[in-house]
Amino acid sequence: MTAPIRVLLVDDHAVVREGYRRLLEATPGIRVVAEAGNGGDAYARYMEDSPDVVVMDITLPGISGFEALRRILGRQPAARVLMFSMHEDPVFVLRALDGGARGYLTKASAPDMMVEAVRSIAAGGRFVPPELARKLQDRALSEERLRLDSLSEREFEVLRLLAAGHGLTEIARLLCVSSKTVANYQTSIRQKLGCDNAMQVLRIALTCGLADGCPVSTGAGMEIPGSDATREKLPRHPG
Repeated sequence: MTAPIRVLLVDDHAVVREGYRRLLEATPGIRVVAEAGNGGDAYARYMEDSPDVVVMDITLPGISGFEALRRILGRQPAARVLMFSMHEDPVFVLRALDGGARGYLTKASAPDMMVEAVRSIAAGGRFVPPELARKLQDRALSEERLRLDSLSEREFEVLRLLAAGHGLTEIARLLCVSSKTVANYQTSIRQKLGCDNAMQVLRIALTCGLADGCPVSTGAGMEIPGSDATREKLPRHPG
């Protein structure tokens, strides 16, 4: 018989905890083993009970859910935490995920989504509701498009040709400039886009649709995510 998923609920409102305890425990295979009303107690209960999943609010008395997350992961990097909050702004979602949370759910979500999230995270996955995932994608795309706006017309053309699979020599021929000039443009593009390497530049180009999701040459054996979120093996391109 499979052991139940053991959950720690963290929220400063007892009524909220009671509601979600009933929801989760009405689901076969899930059991709430502990509760906490603040971040300090959440950390202590995690250390004491070692739950499989922590469901934790961000806004708590004393230290926030973010700080409690940091402390828990500091002691147990493999901890599986689902951040649960009234905040729907992508900045909160990104901060939670960047901080090591395995998922994010808003209190406006349907109750059955909580069950789905707990099961997914307990199984080693990650969980973000579709509507929040779309907001994150739109935010990332908007930020990258703003960075593209900083490029000069010639830099933008060089980036477009790189994304289309042309090598530096071929771009130099097409633009009637030297290969060194193209290399200088490439360096300037990286700096303006805040990228450390060509892979990051090309990812932005693909995300913004400069190559319509087609494979882009970046060297032998390298990979880059396409616009459809798949990863395609890229051929070596001469030049």
